Amino acid sequence: MGLLCLKIRLNFTSWHFSLSPVVLPRFLLPSFRQLLLLGKGQYSWLREDRHIHTRLGRVPDMEATDTNNPNLNYGLVVDCGSSGSRVFVYTWPRHNGNPHELLDIKQMRDKHRKPVVMKIKPGISEYASTPDKASDYISPLLSFAAQHIPKNKHQETPLYILCTAGMRVLPESQQEALLEDLRTDIPVNFNFLFSDSHVEVISGKQEGVYAWIGINFVLGRFNHVEDEHEAVVEVQVPGSDQQETLVRKRTAGVLDMGGVSTQIAYEVPKTEEIAKNLLAEFNLGCDAHRTEHVYRVYVSTFLGFGGNAARQRYEENLISTTQIQNKLLGQHQGESADSPILDPCLPADLQDEVGPQDQRVHLRGTGDFDRCRLLLQPFLNRTNDTNTSLNGVYQPPIDFTNSQFYGFSEFYYCTEDVLRMGGDYNSTKYSNAAKSYCATQWKTLKERFDRGLYASHADQHRLKYQCFKSAWMYEVLHSGFAFPAAYENLRTALLVYDKEVQWTLGAILYRTRFLPLRDIQQESLKGSHSHWQHSFSFMNNHYLFLACFLVVALSILLYLLRLRRIHNRSTLLRGASASVQWLEEGLASPDLPVTL
Repeated sequence: MGLLCLKIRLNFTSWHFSLSPVVLPRFLLPSFRQLLLLGKGQYSWLREDRHIHTRLGRVPDMEATDTNNPNLNYGLVVDCGSSGSRVFVYTWPRHNGNPHELLDIKQMRDKHRKPVVMKIKPGISEYASTPDKASDYISPLLSFAAQHIPKNKHQETPLYILCTAGMRVLPESQQEALLEDLRTDIPVNFNFLFSDSHVEVISGKQEGVYAWIGINFVLGRFNHVEDEHEAVVEVQVPGSDQQETLVRKRTAGVLDMGGVSTQIAYEVPKTEEIAKNLLAEFNLGCDAHRTEHVYRVYVSTFLGFGGNAARQRYEENLISTTQIQNKLLGQHQGESADSPILDPCLPADLQDEVGPQDQRVHLRGTGDFDRCRLLLQPFLNRTNDTNTSLNGVYQPPIDFTNSQFYGFSEFYYCTEDVLRMGGDYNSTKYSNAAKSYCATQWKTLKERFDRGLYASHADQHRLKYQCFKSAWMYEVLHSGFAFPAAYENLRTALLVYDKEVQWTLGAILYRTRFLPLRDIQQESLKGSHSHWQHSFSFMNNHYLFLACFLVVALSILLYLLRLRRIHNRSTLLRGASASVQWLEEGLASPDLPVTL
Protein backbone atom coordinates (compact mmCIF):
# COMPACT_ATOMS: atom_id res chain seq x y z
CA MET A 1 0.00 0.00 0.00
CA GLY A 2 2.96 2.28 0.66
CA LEU A 3 4.17 1.83 -2.90
CA LEU A 4 0.67 2.54 -4.14
CA CYS A 5 0.51 5.85 -2.29
CA LEU A 6 3.76 6.92 -3.89
CA LYS A 7 2.23 6.46 -7.33
CA ILE A 8 -1.05 8.29 -6.71
CA ARG A 9 -1.55 12.06 -6.83
CA LEU A 10 -4.92 13.25 -5.58
CA ASN A 11 -6.45 16.66 -6.02
CA PHE A 12 -9.97 16.57 -4.59
CA THR A 13 -10.74 20.04 -5.87
CA SER A 14 -10.79 18.91 -9.48
CA TRP A 15 -10.80 15.12 -8.93
CA HIS A 16 -7.63 14.93 -10.99
CA PHE A 17 -5.45 11.94 -10.27
CA SER A 18 -3.03 9.69 -12.10
CA LEU A 19 -2.25 6.06 -11.57
CA SER A 20 0.83 4.13 -12.52
CA PRO A 21 -0.08 1.05 -14.57
CA VAL A 22 3.05 -0.65 -13.25
CA VAL A 23 1.84 -0.56 -9.64
CA LEU A 24 -1.93 -0.60 -10.27
CA PRO A 25 -3.06 -2.95 -13.05
CA ARG A 26 -5.72 -1.70 -15.44
CA PHE A 27 -8.38 -4.17 -14.24
CA LEU A 28 -8.09 -2.79 -10.69
CA LEU A 29 -8.77 0.85 -11.60
CA PRO A 30 -12.60 0.79 -11.39
CA SER A 31 -12.58 -0.68 -7.90
CA PHE A 32 -10.09 1.85 -6.66
CA ARG A 33 -12.02 4.75 -8.17
CA GLN A 34 -15.19 3.41 -6.63
CA LEU A 35 -13.61 3.51 -3.18
CA LEU A 36 -12.53 7.09 -3.73
CA LEU A 37 -15.94 8.23 -4.89
CA LEU A 38 -17.79 6.49 -2.10
CA GLY A 39 -15.86 8.72 0.29
CA LYS A 40 -17.14 11.76 -1.61
CA GLY A 41 -20.80 11.02 -0.96
CA GLN A 42 -23.69 9.03 -2.28
CA TYR A 43 -23.06 9.34 -6.00
CA SER A 44 -23.19 6.82 -8.75
CA TRP A 45 -19.54 5.88 -9.09
CA LEU A 46 -19.94 5.04 -12.73
CA ARG A 47 -21.32 8.47 -13.52
CA GLU A 48 -18.62 10.22 -11.50
CA ASP A 49 -15.95 8.03 -13.04
CA ARG A 50 -17.14 9.09 -16.47
CA HIS A 51 -16.99 12.72 -15.35
CA ILE A 52 -13.45 12.20 -14.04
CA HIS A 53 -12.38 10.53 -17.26
CA THR A 54 -13.69 13.47 -19.25
CA ARG A 55 -11.95 15.97 -16.99
CA LEU A 56 -8.73 13.98 -17.22
CA GLY A 57 -8.93 14.02 -20.98
CA ARG A 58 -9.15 17.81 -20.97
CA VAL A 59 -6.52 18.69 -18.36
CA PRO A 60 -3.61 18.67 -20.89
CA ASP A 61 -5.51 21.31 -22.89
CA MET A 62 -4.73 23.77 -20.10
CA GLU A 63 -0.97 23.19 -20.14
CA ALA A 64 1.54 25.47 -21.87
CA THR A 65 2.26 24.44 -25.47
CA ASP A 66 5.67 22.81 -25.95
CA THR A 67 7.04 24.79 -28.89
CA ASN A 68 10.21 22.66 -28.89
CA ASN A 69 8.23 19.61 -29.97
CA PRO A 70 9.11 19.08 -33.67
CA ASN A 71 6.01 16.91 -34.21
CA LEU A 72 3.63 19.72 -33.30
CA ASN A 73 1.66 21.45 -36.06
CA TYR A 74 0.13 24.93 -35.95
CA GLY A 75 -2.78 26.73 -37.57
CA LEU A 76 -4.23 30.26 -37.50
CA VAL A 77 -7.78 31.53 -37.82
CA VAL A 78 -8.56 35.25 -37.89
CA ASP A 79 -12.17 36.03 -36.99
CA CYS A 80 -13.03 39.34 -38.66
CA GLY A 81 -16.21 40.35 -36.83
CA SER A 82 -18.37 43.46 -36.92
CA SER A 83 -16.81 45.15 -33.89
CA GLY A 84 -13.26 43.83 -34.16
CA SER A 85 -10.97 41.03 -35.27
CA ARG A 86 -9.30 38.26 -33.28
CA VAL A 87 -6.57 35.81 -34.15
CA PHE A 88 -6.66 32.32 -32.64
CA VAL A 89 -3.61 30.05 -32.71
CA TYR A 90 -4.30 26.31 -32.72
CA THR A 91 -1.96 23.37 -32.41
CA TRP A 92 -2.11 19.61 -32.84
CA PRO A 93 0.32 16.64 -32.81
CA ARG A 94 0.95 14.45 -35.81
CA HIS A 95 -2.06 12.34 -36.67
CA ASN A 96 -1.77 8.83 -35.27
CA GLY A 97 -2.52 7.22 -38.62
CA ASN A 98 -5.91 5.88 -37.58
CA PRO A 99 -8.41 7.03 -40.25
CA HIS A 100 -11.25 6.61 -37.72
CA GLU A 101 -9.94 9.50 -35.60
CA LEU A 102 -9.81 13.26 -36.19
CA LEU A 103 -6.95 15.65 -35.54
CA ASP A 104 -6.50 16.44 -31.85
CA ILE A 105 -6.70 20.22 -32.23
CA LYS A 106 -6.30 22.47 -29.18
CA GLN A 107 -5.94 26.18 -28.65
CA MET A 108 -2.29 27.14 -28.19
CA ARG A 109 -1.29 28.33 -24.72
CA ASP A 110 1.69 30.52 -23.84
CA LYS A 111 4.18 29.92 -21.04
CA HIS A 112 1.66 31.35 -18.57
CA ARG A 113 -0.91 28.80 -19.82
CA LYS A 114 -3.05 31.59 -21.26
CA PRO A 115 -4.72 31.08 -24.67
CA VAL A 116 -2.74 32.66 -27.49
CA VAL A 117 -5.33 35.12 -28.79
CA MET A 118 -5.25 38.82 -29.66
CA LYS A 119 -8.07 41.23 -30.49
CA ILE A 120 -8.05 44.58 -32.29
CA LYS A 121 -10.75 47.16 -32.98
CA PRO A 122 -12.62 48.30 -35.04
CA GLY A 123 -13.98 45.73 -37.47
CA ILE A 124 -12.36 45.34 -40.88
CA SER A 125 -15.56 46.63 -42.50
CA GLU A 126 -14.61 50.13 -41.25
CA TYR A 127 -11.94 50.14 -43.98
CA ALA A 128 -14.48 49.68 -46.79
CA SER A 129 -13.60 53.11 -48.24
CA THR A 130 -9.83 52.50 -47.92
CA PRO A 131 -9.38 48.83 -48.87
CA ASP A 132 -5.63 49.26 -49.46
CA LYS A 133 -5.22 49.51 -45.67
CA ALA A 134 -6.77 46.10 -44.97
CA SER A 135 -3.45 44.26 -44.81
CA ASP A 136 -1.96 46.95 -42.54
CA TYR A 137 -4.99 46.55 -40.28
CA ILE A 138 -4.58 42.77 -40.01
CA SER A 139 -0.77 42.83 -39.76
CA PRO A 140 -0.52 43.25 -35.94
CA LEU A 141 -2.56 40.08 -35.43
CA LEU A 142 -0.33 38.04 -37.74
CA SER A 143 2.85 39.50 -36.21
CA PHE A 144 1.56 38.51 -32.77
CA ALA A 145 0.89 34.95 -33.95
CA ALA A 146 4.25 34.72 -35.72
CA GLN A 147 6.04 35.48 -32.46
CA HIS A 148 4.44 32.47 -30.75
CA ILE A 149 4.92 29.93 -33.54
CA PRO A 150 8.44 28.53 -34.15
CA LYS A 151 9.89 30.18 -37.24
CA ASN A 152 10.75 26.87 -38.90
CA LYS A 153 7.04 26.00 -38.73
CA HIS A 154 5.71 29.16 -40.41
CA GLN A 155 5.85 27.78 -43.95
CA GLU A 156 3.65 24.79 -43.08
CA THR A 157 1.21 26.68 -40.81
CA PRO A 158 -2.15 27.26 -42.57
CA LEU A 159 -3.66 30.72 -42.15
CA TYR A 160 -7.40 31.36 -42.60
CA ILE A 161 -8.96 34.83 -42.52
CA LEU A 162 -12.73 34.48 -42.23
CA CYS A 163 -15.08 37.47 -42.12
CA THR A 164 -18.57 37.44 -40.63
CA ALA A 165 -21.57 39.76 -40.13
CA GLY A 166 -19.78 43.11 -40.48
CA MET A 167 -18.53 42.25 -43.96
CA ARG A 168 -21.77 40.59 -45.08
CA VAL A 169 -23.64 43.89 -45.01
CA LEU A 170 -21.13 45.56 -47.36
CA PRO A 171 -21.67 45.64 -51.15
CA GLU A 172 -19.90 42.79 -52.90
CA SER A 173 -17.50 45.16 -54.67
CA GLN A 174 -16.26 46.57 -51.35
CA GLN A 175 -15.94 43.08 -49.89
CA GLU A 176 -13.82 41.95 -52.83
CA ALA A 177 -11.57 45.03 -52.68
CA LEU A 178 -10.76 44.34 -49.02
CA LEU A 179 -10.16 40.65 -49.62
CA GLU A 180 -7.97 41.30 -52.65
CA ASP A 181 -5.67 43.56 -50.64
CA LEU A 182 -5.24 40.76 -48.11
CA ARG A 183 -4.59 38.15 -50.81
CA THR A 184 -1.93 40.35 -52.40
CA ASP A 185 0.01 41.70 -49.42
CA ILE A 186 -0.06 38.97 -46.78
CA PRO A 187 2.12 36.47 -48.75
CA VAL A 188 4.70 39.25 -49.21
CA ASN A 189 5.00 40.04 -45.50
CA PHE A 190 4.36 36.63 -43.90
CA ASN A 191 5.55 33.12 -44.65
CA PHE A 192 2.41 31.26 -43.57
CA LEU A 193 0.67 28.65 -45.73
CA PHE A 194 -1.82 31.02 -47.35
CA SER A 195 -3.73 30.96 -50.63
CA ASP A 196 -6.56 32.95 -52.18
CA SER A 197 -9.17 30.48 -50.90
CA HIS A 198 -7.98 30.98 -47.32
CA VAL A 199 -9.62 34.41 -47.04
CA GLU A 200 -13.37 34.84 -47.52
CA VAL A 201 -16.63 36.19 -46.16
CA ILE A 202 -18.44 33.21 -44.64
CA SER A 203 -22.22 32.92 -44.52
CA GLY A 204 -24.34 32.69 -41.39
CA LYS A 205 -24.90 29.06 -42.26
CA GLN A 206 -21.16 28.35 -42.32
CA GLU A 207 -20.69 30.14 -39.04
CA GLY A 208 -23.46 28.06 -37.47
CA VAL A 209 -21.96 24.80 -38.74
CA TYR A 210 -18.52 25.78 -37.42
CA ALA A 211 -20.04 26.56 -34.01
CA TRP A 212 -21.78 23.17 -34.00
CA ILE A 213 -18.55 21.38 -34.91
CA GLY A 214 -16.60 23.29 -32.24
CA ILE A 215 -18.87 22.45 -29.31
CA ASN A 216 -19.27 18.78 -30.26
CA PHE A 217 -15.52 18.37 -30.77
CA VAL A 218 -14.79 19.78 -27.30
CA LEU A 219 -17.48 17.52 -25.82
CA GLY A 220 -15.85 14.49 -27.49
CA ARG A 221 -18.97 13.60 -29.48
CA PHE A 222 -16.98 12.80 -32.63
CA ASN A 223 -15.09 10.06 -30.79
CA HIS A 224 -17.08 6.97 -31.71
CA VAL A 225 -15.48 4.64 -29.19
CA GLU A 226 -18.18 2.39 -27.77
CA ASP A 227 -19.31 3.36 -24.28
CA GLU A 228 -22.43 1.80 -22.83
CA HIS A 229 -23.01 4.85 -20.63
CA GLU A 230 -23.03 7.37 -23.48
CA ALA A 231 -26.29 8.43 -25.12
CA VAL A 232 -26.50 7.28 -28.75
CA VAL A 233 -28.65 7.94 -31.80
CA GLU A 234 -29.45 6.04 -34.97
CA VAL A 235 -28.55 7.88 -38.15
CA GLN A 236 -28.92 7.09 -41.82
CA VAL A 237 -25.77 8.37 -43.47
CA PRO A 238 -26.25 9.90 -46.94
CA GLY A 239 -24.10 8.41 -49.66
CA SER A 240 -23.51 5.21 -47.69
CA ASP A 241 -23.93 1.81 -49.30
CA GLN A 242 -25.24 0.32 -46.10
CA GLN A 243 -29.00 0.04 -45.78
CA GLU A 244 -29.08 -0.35 -42.00
CA THR A 245 -28.82 2.63 -39.69
CA LEU A 246 -25.57 3.61 -37.98
CA VAL A 247 -25.53 3.88 -34.17
CA ARG A 248 -23.11 6.44 -32.75
CA LYS A 249 -22.76 9.06 -30.01
CA ARG A 250 -25.52 11.63 -29.74
CA THR A 251 -24.31 15.07 -30.75
CA ALA A 252 -25.34 18.28 -29.01
CA GLY A 253 -27.40 21.02 -30.62
CA VAL A 254 -26.41 24.68 -30.39
CA LEU A 255 -28.55 27.71 -29.52
CA ASP A 256 -26.89 31.10 -29.85
CA MET A 257 -28.45 34.53 -29.35
CA GLY A 258 -26.34 37.59 -29.98
CA GLY A 259 -27.31 41.22 -30.02
CA VAL A 260 -28.51 41.17 -33.64
CA SER A 261 -29.28 37.56 -34.60
CA THR A 262 -30.32 34.22 -33.16
CA GLN A 263 -29.15 30.85 -34.40
CA ILE A 264 -30.00 27.19 -34.01
CA ALA A 265 -28.08 24.15 -35.26
CA TYR A 266 -28.54 20.44 -34.60
CA GLU A 267 -27.97 17.11 -36.29
CA VAL A 268 -30.85 15.71 -38.29
CA PRO A 269 -30.79 11.98 -37.52
CA LYS A 270 -32.99 10.84 -40.42
CA THR A 271 -32.94 11.61 -44.12
CA GLU A 272 -35.72 14.17 -44.30
CA GLU A 273 -36.41 16.54 -47.13
CA ILE A 274 -34.89 19.87 -46.06
CA ALA A 275 -34.16 22.91 -48.20
CA LYS A 276 -30.48 23.14 -49.14
CA ASN A 277 -30.13 26.59 -47.61
CA LEU A 278 -31.05 25.11 -44.21
CA LEU A 279 -29.02 21.90 -44.40
CA ALA A 280 -25.30 21.21 -44.23
CA GLU A 281 -23.99 17.77 -45.17
CA PHE A 282 -20.29 17.22 -44.62
CA ASN A 283 -17.67 14.61 -43.84
CA LEU A 284 -15.28 15.53 -41.04
CA GLY A 285 -13.13 12.49 -41.70
CA CYS A 286 -10.03 12.50 -43.87
CA ASP A 287 -11.25 9.68 -46.09
CA ALA A 288 -14.25 10.44 -48.29
CA HIS A 289 -15.02 6.71 -48.54
CA ARG A 290 -15.56 6.36 -44.78
CA THR A 291 -18.96 7.49 -43.54
CA GLU A 292 -18.58 7.35 -39.75
CA HIS A 293 -17.92 11.11 -39.63
CA VAL A 294 -20.63 12.15 -42.10
CA TYR A 295 -23.15 14.55 -40.53
CA ARG A 296 -26.38 16.23 -41.62
CA VAL A 297 -26.89 19.42 -39.65
CA TYR A 298 -29.89 21.72 -39.78
CA VAL A 299 -28.76 25.32 -39.25
CA SER A 300 -30.76 28.52 -39.44
CA THR A 301 -29.85 32.13 -38.64
CA PHE A 302 -32.52 34.71 -37.82
CA LEU A 303 -31.38 38.28 -38.42
CA GLY A 304 -33.15 40.80 -36.20
CA PHE A 305 -34.00 38.22 -33.55
CA GLY A 306 -31.09 38.94 -31.22
CA GLY A 307 -31.74 40.53 -27.83
CA ASN A 308 -30.86 44.13 -28.74
CA ALA A 309 -32.46 44.00 -32.20
CA ALA A 310 -35.68 42.62 -30.71
CA ARG A 311 -35.79 45.42 -28.13
CA GLN A 312 -35.30 47.99 -30.90
CA ARG A 313 -38.18 46.51 -32.92
CA TYR A 314 -40.33 46.48 -29.79
CA GLU A 315 -39.59 50.17 -29.05
CA GLU A 316 -40.23 51.23 -32.66
CA ASN A 317 -43.59 49.51 -32.52
CA LEU A 318 -44.34 51.17 -29.18
CA ILE A 319 -43.54 54.62 -30.59
CA SER A 320 -45.63 54.21 -33.74
CA THR A 321 -48.60 52.75 -31.81
CA THR A 322 -48.49 55.59 -29.27
CA GLN A 323 -48.42 58.26 -31.99
CA ILE A 324 -51.40 56.72 -33.80
CA GLN A 325 -53.45 56.44 -30.59
CA ASN A 326 -52.63 60.00 -29.55
CA LYS A 327 -53.66 61.33 -32.95
CA LEU A 328 -56.91 59.33 -33.06
CA LEU A 329 -57.94 60.03 -29.47
CA GLY A 330 -56.45 63.51 -29.13
CA GLN A 331 -54.26 62.43 -26.22
CA HIS A 332 -50.68 63.19 -25.20
CA GLN A 333 -49.67 59.87 -23.64
CA GLY A 334 -45.92 59.36 -23.38
CA GLU A 335 -45.04 62.93 -24.33
CA SER A 336 -43.79 63.73 -20.80
CA ALA A 337 -42.65 61.97 -17.65
CA ASP A 338 -45.97 62.93 -16.04
CA SER A 339 -47.97 60.82 -18.50
CA PRO A 340 -45.68 57.89 -19.36
CA ILE A 341 -46.53 54.77 -21.35
CA LEU A 342 -46.63 51.75 -19.04
CA ASP A 343 -44.12 49.13 -20.17
CA PRO A 344 -44.42 45.66 -18.59
CA CYS A 345 -41.02 44.70 -20.01
CA LEU A 346 -39.11 47.16 -17.78
CA PRO A 347 -38.50 46.66 -14.03
CA ALA A 348 -41.09 48.20 -11.70
CA ASP A 349 -40.96 52.04 -11.56
CA LEU A 350 -38.00 52.33 -13.93
CA GLN A 351 -38.38 55.50 -16.04
CA ASP A 352 -36.97 55.49 -19.56
CA GLU A 353 -37.07 57.52 -22.77
CA VAL A 354 -36.98 55.98 -26.24
CA GLY A 355 -37.06 57.14 -29.85
CA PRO A 356 -35.47 60.07 -31.73
CA GLN A 357 -35.65 63.56 -30.28
CA ASP A 358 -38.68 64.65 -32.32
CA GLN A 359 -40.56 61.43 -31.45
CA ARG A 360 -39.50 61.00 -27.82
CA VAL A 361 -41.70 58.66 -25.77
CA HIS A 362 -41.51 58.40 -21.98
CA LEU A 363 -41.90 54.96 -20.40
CA ARG A 364 -42.42 53.65 -16.90
CA GLY A 365 -41.86 50.00 -16.07
CA THR A 366 -44.52 47.83 -14.46
CA GLY A 367 -42.39 44.68 -14.30
CA ASP A 368 -45.00 42.18 -15.45
CA PHE A 369 -43.10 39.22 -16.88
CA ASP A 370 -46.16 37.29 -18.13
CA ARG A 371 -47.69 40.37 -19.76
CA CYS A 372 -44.35 41.14 -21.41
CA ARG A 373 -44.21 37.62 -22.86
CA LEU A 374 -47.65 38.05 -24.43
CA LEU A 375 -46.67 41.36 -26.00
CA LEU A 376 -43.52 39.81 -27.50
CA GLN A 377 -45.15 36.81 -29.16
CA PRO A 378 -46.18 38.68 -32.36
CA PHE A 379 -42.52 39.68 -32.88
CA LEU A 380 -41.62 36.01 -33.38
CA ASN A 381 -43.44 36.11 -36.75
CA ARG A 382 -44.65 32.55 -36.31
CA THR A 383 -47.13 30.95 -38.68
CA ASN A 384 -49.76 28.28 -38.16
CA ASP A 385 -47.83 25.84 -40.31
CA THR A 386 -46.49 22.76 -38.56
CA ASN A 387 -42.75 22.32 -38.16
CA THR A 388 -41.97 26.02 -38.46
CA SER A 389 -40.13 28.29 -36.07
CA LEU A 390 -39.19 31.98 -36.08
CA ASN A 391 -40.27 33.93 -39.16
CA GLY A 392 -42.14 30.87 -40.43
CA VAL A 393 -38.87 29.10 -41.31
CA TYR A 394 -39.05 25.32 -41.54
CA GLN A 395 -37.65 23.44 -38.55
CA PRO A 396 -37.31 19.63 -38.69
CA PRO A 397 -38.65 17.74 -35.68
CA ILE A 398 -36.40 17.42 -32.63
CA ASP A 399 -36.40 14.22 -30.61
CA PHE A 400 -36.72 15.94 -27.24
CA THR A 401 -36.60 12.59 -25.43
CA ASN A 402 -33.08 11.92 -26.75
CA SER A 403 -31.37 15.24 -27.41
CA GLN A 404 -29.09 17.75 -25.74
CA PHE A 405 -28.59 21.45 -26.41
CA TYR A 406 -26.12 24.08 -25.29
CA GLY A 407 -27.20 27.73 -25.14
CA PHE A 408 -24.55 30.42 -25.62
CA SER A 409 -24.31 34.22 -25.52
CA GLU A 410 -27.68 35.73 -24.50
CA PHE A 411 -29.01 32.32 -23.44
CA TYR A 412 -26.23 32.31 -20.86
CA TYR A 413 -26.26 36.02 -19.95
CA CYS A 414 -30.03 36.02 -19.38
CA THR A 415 -29.82 33.11 -16.98
CA GLU A 416 -26.58 34.00 -15.20
CA ASP A 417 -25.72 37.73 -15.11
CA VAL A 418 -28.39 38.77 -12.61
CA LEU A 419 -30.52 35.68 -12.06
CA ARG A 420 -27.41 33.57 -11.27
CA MET A 421 -28.99 30.45 -12.76
CA GLY A 422 -26.50 29.58 -15.50
CA GLY A 423 -26.00 25.89 -16.17
CA ASP A 424 -28.78 23.32 -16.30
CA TYR A 425 -31.94 25.10 -17.48
CA ASN A 426 -35.28 24.63 -15.74
CA SER A 427 -38.12 26.67 -17.28
CA THR A 428 -40.21 26.83 -14.10
CA LYS A 429 -37.37 28.03 -11.89
CA TYR A 430 -36.21 30.43 -14.59
CA SER A 431 -39.63 32.01 -15.16
CA ASN A 432 -40.20 32.38 -11.41
CA ALA A 433 -36.83 34.08 -10.97
CA ALA A 434 -37.54 36.36 -13.96
CA LYS A 435 -40.98 37.28 -12.55
CA SER A 436 -39.40 38.17 -9.23
CA TYR A 437 -36.71 40.27 -10.89
CA CYS A 438 -39.15 42.17 -13.11
CA ALA A 439 -41.45 42.94 -10.17
CA THR A 440 -38.59 44.26 -8.00
CA GLN A 441 -38.42 48.06 -7.64
CA TRP A 442 -35.76 49.68 -9.81
CA LYS A 443 -34.33 51.42 -6.73
CA THR A 444 -33.80 48.05 -5.03
CA LEU A 445 -32.16 46.56 -8.12
CA LYS A 446 -29.69 49.45 -8.26
CA GLU A 447 -28.84 49.01 -4.58
CA ARG A 448 -28.12 45.33 -5.16
CA PHE A 449 -25.98 46.23 -8.14
CA ASP A 450 -23.96 48.75 -6.10
CA ARG A 451 -23.37 46.07 -3.46
CA GLY A 452 -21.89 43.75 -6.11
CA LEU A 453 -24.58 41.07 -5.90
CA TYR A 454 -24.61 40.44 -9.64
CA ALA A 455 -22.03 39.03 -12.05
CA SER A 456 -18.84 41.07 -12.38
CA HIS A 457 -19.43 41.82 -16.07
CA ALA A 458 -23.09 42.85 -15.56
CA ASP A 459 -23.65 46.56 -16.11
CA GLN A 460 -26.59 48.97 -15.80
CA HIS A 461 -27.66 48.25 -19.37
CA ARG A 462 -28.04 44.59 -18.40
CA LEU A 463 -29.92 45.60 -15.27
CA LYS A 464 -32.27 47.83 -17.24
CA TYR A 465 -33.18 45.38 -20.00
CA GLN A 466 -32.88 42.06 -18.15
CA CYS A 467 -36.67 41.84 -17.76
CA PHE A 468 -37.23 42.29 -21.50
CA LYS A 469 -34.43 39.90 -22.51
CA SER A 470 -35.58 37.27 -20.02
CA ALA A 471 -39.04 37.29 -21.60
CA TRP A 472 -37.61 37.37 -25.14
CA MET A 473 -35.29 34.42 -24.51
CA TYR A 474 -38.14 32.44 -22.96
CA GLU A 475 -40.43 33.09 -25.94
CA VAL A 476 -37.77 32.34 -28.55
CA LEU A 477 -36.97 29.03 -26.85
CA HIS A 478 -40.47 27.80 -26.04
CA SER A 479 -42.73 29.54 -28.58
CA GLY A 480 -40.27 30.08 -31.42
CA PHE A 481 -38.22 26.86 -31.35
CA ALA A 482 -41.07 24.96 -29.60
CA PHE A 483 -38.97 23.48 -26.79
CA PRO A 484 -41.31 21.89 -24.22
CA ALA A 485 -41.54 23.69 -20.88
CA ALA A 486 -40.52 20.42 -19.22
CA TYR A 487 -37.36 20.04 -21.35
CA GLU A 488 -34.45 19.31 -19.01
CA ASN A 489 -31.51 18.77 -21.33
CA LEU A 490 -30.54 22.37 -22.10
CA ARG A 491 -27.40 23.77 -20.56
CA THR A 492 -26.55 27.47 -20.79
CA ALA A 493 -22.81 28.05 -20.83
CA LEU A 494 -20.03 30.52 -21.47
CA LEU A 495 -17.18 28.05 -21.01
CA VAL A 496 -16.92 24.33 -21.73
CA TYR A 497 -14.18 22.55 -19.79
CA ASP A 498 -12.99 25.97 -18.63
CA LYS A 499 -12.57 27.11 -22.23
CA GLU A 500 -14.50 29.60 -24.31
CA VAL A 501 -15.71 27.65 -27.32
CA GLN A 502 -15.46 29.67 -30.52
CA TRP A 503 -16.72 28.85 -34.00
CA THR A 504 -13.11 29.29 -35.15
CA LEU A 505 -12.25 25.91 -33.60
CA GLY A 506 -14.87 24.26 -35.78
CA ALA A 507 -13.57 26.19 -38.78
CA ILE A 508 -9.99 24.96 -38.51
CA LEU A 509 -11.11 21.42 -37.72
CA TYR A 510 -13.25 21.37 -40.86
CA ARG A 511 -10.68 23.06 -43.09
CA THR A 512 -7.80 20.82 -42.03
CA ARG A 513 -9.82 17.59 -42.14
CA PHE A 514 -7.78 16.19 -45.05
CA LEU A 515 -4.38 16.84 -43.44
CA PRO A 516 -4.35 13.45 -41.65
CA LEU A 517 -4.12 11.80 -45.09
CA ARG A 518 -0.52 12.98 -45.28
CA ASP A 519 0.40 11.34 -41.98
CA ILE A 520 -1.59 8.20 -42.78
CA GLN A 521 0.20 7.86 -46.13
CA GLN A 522 3.55 8.41 -44.48
CA GLU A 523 2.73 5.74 -41.90
CA SER A 524 1.79 3.36 -44.73
CA LEU A 525 5.03 4.08 -46.56
CA LYS A 526 6.95 3.65 -43.35
CA GLY A 527 5.26 0.30 -42.81
CA SER A 528 6.06 -0.81 -46.35
CA HIS A 529 9.62 0.40 -46.01
CA SER A 530 9.97 -1.44 -42.72
CA HIS A 531 8.74 -4.67 -44.31
CA TRP A 532 11.13 -4.22 -47.21
CA GLN A 533 14.01 -3.64 -44.82
CA HIS A 534 13.17 -6.82 -42.95
CA SER A 535 13.08 -8.87 -46.14
CA PHE A 536 16.22 -7.26 -47.44
CA SER A 537 18.14 -7.98 -44.26
CA PHE A 538 17.26 -11.65 -44.69
CA MET A 539 18.47 -11.90 -48.28
CA ASN A 540 21.32 -9.40 -48.46
CA ASN A 541 24.09 -12.00 -47.93
CA HIS A 542 23.23 -13.61 -51.27
CA TYR A 543 21.81 -10.96 -53.52
CA LEU A 544 24.12 -8.13 -52.60
CA PHE A 545 27.18 -10.23 -53.47
CA LEU A 546 25.58 -11.40 -56.72
CA ALA A 547 24.66 -7.86 -57.69
CA CYS A 548 28.19 -6.62 -57.04
CA PHE A 549 29.67 -9.53 -59.03
CA LEU A 550 27.44 -8.78 -62.00
CA VAL A 551 28.36 -5.10 -61.92
CA VAL A 552 32.09 -5.89 -61.85
CA ALA A 553 31.78 -8.52 -64.59
CA LEU A 554 29.80 -6.16 -66.78
CA SER A 555 32.38 -3.43 -66.23
CA ILE A 556 35.24 -5.76 -67.25
CA LEU A 557 33.35 -6.90 -70.34
CA LEU A 558 32.65 -3.32 -71.40
CA TYR A 559 36.30 -2.43 -70.83
CA LEU A 560 37.54 -5.34 -72.99
CA LEU A 561 35.11 -4.45 -75.76
CA ARG A 562 36.35 -0.88 -75.68
CA LEU A 563 40.01 -2.04 -75.91
CA ARG A 564 39.13 -4.15 -78.92
CA ARG A 565 37.47 -1.20 -80.65
CA ILE A 566 40.53 0.96 -79.95
CA HIS A 567 42.88 -1.71 -81.36
CA ASN A 568 40.85 -2.13 -84.55
CA ARG A 569 40.69 1.61 -85.03
CA SER A 570 44.48 1.94 -84.60
CA THR A 571 45.17 -0.75 -87.22
CA LEU A 572 42.84 0.89 -89.69
CA LEU A 573 44.39 4.29 -89.14
CA ARG A 574 47.95 2.95 -89.71
CA GLY A 575 46.98 1.36 -93.01
CA ALA A 576 45.24 4.47 -94.20
CA SER A 577 48.17 6.62 -93.16
CA ALA A 578 50.64 4.48 -95.18
CA SER A 579 48.53 4.64 -98.35
CA VAL A 580 48.22 8.38 -98.08
CA GLN A 581 51.95 8.79 -97.58
CA TRP A 582 52.69 6.59 -100.64
CA LEU A 583 50.36 8.52 -102.87
CA GLU A 584 51.82 11.84 -101.78
CA GLU A 585 55.58 10.95 -101.91
CA GLY A 586 55.68 8.05 -104.42
CA LEU A 587 58.22 6.20 -102.29
CA ALA A 588 59.03 2.44 -102.59
CA SER A 589 56.50 2.11 -105.33
CA PRO A 590 57.36 -0.64 -107.93
CA ASP A 591 57.33 0.22 -111.60
CA LEU A 592 54.06 -0.62 -113.17
CA PRO A 593 53.78 -1.82 -116.72
CA VAL A 594 52.16 0.65 -119.03
CA THR A 595 50.13 -0.52 -122.01
CA LEU A 596 49.68 1.90 -124.87
